[in-house]
Amino acid sequence: MINLLKAGAAQLIVLHHLAFYGPMSDHARILWPELFSFLSGNARIAVQVFLVISGFLVAKSLAPSGHAGTLEPLSAIWRRYAKLAPPFFVATLFAAAATYFAAQWMSHHSISEPATLSQLSAHALLLHSVLGYPSLSAGAWYVAIDFQLYSSVVLVLWLVGRSTGARRLGWLVPILMALGVTLSLLHFNLDPDWDNWAPYFFGSYGLGLLAWWGSDARRKPLAVALLVLMALLPALVALLVDFRSRIALALLVAVLLMVCGRIKVPARGHFWTAIHGMGKISYAVFLIHFPVCLLVNAAFTRFAPAEPLAQALGMLAAWGLSLMAGAVFHRWVELPLGRLMEATGLQLGARSATA
Repeated sequence: MINLLKAGAAQLIVLHHLAFYGPMSDHARILWPELFSFLSGNARIAVQVFLVISGFLVAKSLAPSGHAGTLEPLSAIWRRYAKLAPPFFVATLFAAAATYFAAQWMSHHSISEPATLSQLSAHALLLHSVLGYPSLSAGAWYVAIDFQLYSSVVLVLWLVGRSTGARRLGWLVPILMALGVTLSLLHFNLDPDWDNWAPYFFGSYGLGLLAWWGSDARRKPLAVALLVLMALLPALVALLVDFRSRIALALLVAVLLMVCGRIKVPARGHFWTAIHGMGKISYAVFLIHFPVCLLVNAAFTRFAPAEPLAQALGMLAAWGLSLMAGAVFHRWVELPLGRLMEATGLQLGARSATA
């Protein structure tokens, strides 16, 4: 189910950016105006799927039973940075190069200014949004927010672990996360000035955390019911106060993960093999699709007729090439960089232990 959700959300994000950026969609929109309106508008909330799933998997990794335990915060945060940042920075370099070449063939608002060294440095540190630098790639904000959210959860778990010591207060962490969800949904998420910071998105992320603990088959029904209530109550109140489709989607995904986590269904066959493959490359597709789409837009602007059907075919070509580029990027960039950063981290840890 996680791979199915990730694969579907990744496609919507690619199609959203194709419909929102670039001249091809300007010409092709006349063919299916309602579809393009959806893709350029509401389809962007598919990113909520990634936020909820990320929280779900983080809870599974760091606190599977809801206990804070003993956690080395700097080591955990470094591992997350080492997983997210290196492939993101390589994709950012691709985006900067694609912007330069695309500017030779077209003039459009999707073309950003040439990248500066300080701008690239801010992207490498995942601080571009916080420091006020324009993003060099669509969706770059998500990577920085994911890192902020992960770091926040790590610090909370560490503080709880230090405060409680050997006492196993199994409900303390879920209660704190539910309070964070409530505060986010009823305050921070209502203020756009916070959209560069983790509290704005913690409502969706925290629903993912609660979904993991609620999906644990070892929990008794009463405990599961309480966790479901801790997720549903703040989300439903927030929707009553100010209905936001993105929060409704996040709640739906969280409930779906809770249910599917407690039901074992075989996922075999060619369809699920394809879904698992798409899910694995979803982060790579998310990273690399913007420069690919930018170059295809430039090529079709320069060499193809400005007719709706021809430009629509260009959008389909950009979509397909984005998926292929994602598979290549995953195989030859994301995985090798992950192994390299893991080996580097192990060497640094061994040297630190020796010292």
